[in-house]
Amino acid sequence: MNDTTNWHLSEEIRTSAGVVMAGRAGEGPSLVLAHGWPWSSWSWHRLIPELSRKFRVHWYDMPGYGRSAKSPEQRTSLDIQGKIFAEMLDHWQLERPSVVAHDFGGATTLRAHLLHGCDFGKYVLMNVVALSPWGSEFFDHVGRHVEAFVGLPPHIHRAVVDAYIGGALVNEIGAEARAALAGPWLTEEGHGSFYRQFAQADEAYTNEIEPLYGDIRCPVKILWGEDDPWIPIDRGRALHEAIPQSTFEALPNAGHLPQLEVPDLVLAKLGTFL
Repeated sequence: MNDTTNWHLSEEIRTSAGVVMAGRAGEGPSLVLAHGWPWSSWSWHRLIPELSRKFRVHWYDMPGYGRSAKSPEQRTSLDIQGKIFAEMLDHWQLERPSVVAHDFGGATTLRAHLLHGCDFGKYVLMNVVALSPWGSEFFDHVGRHVEAFVGLPPHIHRAVVDAYIGGALVNEIGAEARAALAGPWLTEEGHGSFYRQFAQADEAYTNEIEPLYGDIRCPVKILWGEDDPWIPIDRGRALHEAIPQSTFEALPNAGHLPQLEVPDLVLAKLGTFL
C-alpha cells in the first residue's frame, strides 16, 4: 500500500512556534493524526486514503519537523508541541475530534488533553512516548554533544539519519519510503533541526503528566508493535495499566512504525475502534 494521492501539505498555518504545514482530506467525523520523532505527517500516508473514506482526516508536520519551520532559535520540545496541537485544533475549529497518536505524538496529545483542555472523542495511542524513561544511550549521547553532530559532513549525517530510522523497523518498508522519511532531515535546515530535537528532549514533560493518566476523559485504545526495538511492548502494557479506561492490543510482526510496516492491520484495528 503506497497510495499518497490523499496526503498533501497545502495549508500554511502561523503558530506561536512558527509556520506549520498541514493538510486535510475526506468527509465525515473529524480525525486528527499526530506523528512522532523523527518522522513527519508523511508517516501516515499509507493510512490516509482509507481513513478519508469515512472521516475528515487532519494532519500536520510539527514545528521543527517535515516541511514545517525549522530555525536554530526555535523551541520544539514536548511542552511546545502540546500547545501547538491545541492551537491546531483551534485553527481547524475541532471540539471533540478522534485522535490517533504515534511516538512523541503520544506525549504531545496527552499534554494537550490533560494540560490544555483539549477534548477528544476517541483516542488511539500507538507505540507512544508516555512513560519515563524513554531515551536510548544514543539519544542521551547526542543530546549532550549536539554541536559536534550539527557539524557532521552531509554524507556522514545522511548515514546517521538512515541508520537511526532503520533502527525503528523490523520489516522492510522500501527504499522510497525510507528516503521520504529521511528527506526533511537532509536539507541544511533539517540537518540542524534533527540534532536539536535530541537536545530539547526532556523526560520532565512526561513525568509532569504521568500522574494524570487516570483522568483521561475519553475511550482509549493502545496499539503496540509487538517487536518494537525502541519502546518495548512492556511499556505499552504498563501504559495500559496506568490508563484504567484503556484497551490494549499487540500488533504482531510490527516494529516501531506499524503504520508503515503493517498498514492494513493498523487500519483494521482503527476501523473497529473508531
